[in-house]
Amino acid sequence: MILYPAIDLKDGQAVRLLRGDMDKATVFNDDPAAQARAFVEAGCEWLHLVDLNGAFEGTPVNAAPVEAILAACPVPAQLGGGIRDMATIETWLDKGLARVILGTVAVENPDLVRQAARAFPGHVAVGIDARGGKVATRGWAEETEVEVTDLARSFEDAGVAAIIYTDINRDGAMQGPNIAATAALAQAVSIPVIASGGVSSLDDLIALRDCGAALDGAISGRALYDGALDLAQALATLKA
Repeated sequence: MILYPAIDLKDGQAVRLLRGDMDKATVFNDDPAAQARAFVEAGCEWLHLVDLNGAFEGTPVNAAPVEAILAACPVPAQLGGGIRDMATIETWLDKGLARVILGTVAVENPDLVRQAARAFPGHVAVGIDARGGKVATRGWAEETEVEVTDLARSFEDAGVAAIIYTDINRDGAMQGPNIAATAALAQAVSIPVIASGGVSSLDDLIALRDCGAALDGAISGRALYDGALDLAQALATLKA
């Protein structure tokens, strides 16, 4: 199971939100590229990047810090937030991004997801963010009636590289991930599932690894910044 350190970008800084609330942002680093380098030096094999402003505005906003991270770090990175058309997908992949994450458009324009996955095999993931089992879009600001499992299953034949599942109520709350819902989703689809939201300790990672579903990875942010989770120790444990 791959551990993805998260760098959430707001106004050019590395921040963490509480349950997706842009008004509850804690700044952890004014230099996101330096933060990314620190994660890489600790041994991470992937980076998870989110353009928070972009998610709300529907177009890339924090392009400069993302490009700085890509230039500074030799490991692959995935990015979500504000990627809602083929031109933006192509631009990011051309800049060296390993994987784009399509969230809002997975609900609003699923044909784009299918088109992108066919055009760029292995480089397109679907981000499914949920409250109470229902998908939320546009930076988690808009609720839908779409069920998580229904949306995930709709992409079974699309060729997407992964599904990144976030339980919004757990995100940034340091209360542990929603293991039951994550495991249920992973068991319901053949697409690799990456867990996100609430991973706040080594015990959380071990519980996800041993949940009975073959999860592809887990994303952690605040716990790494707060020191509740030691990245090097976590990576070593997952490889043991």
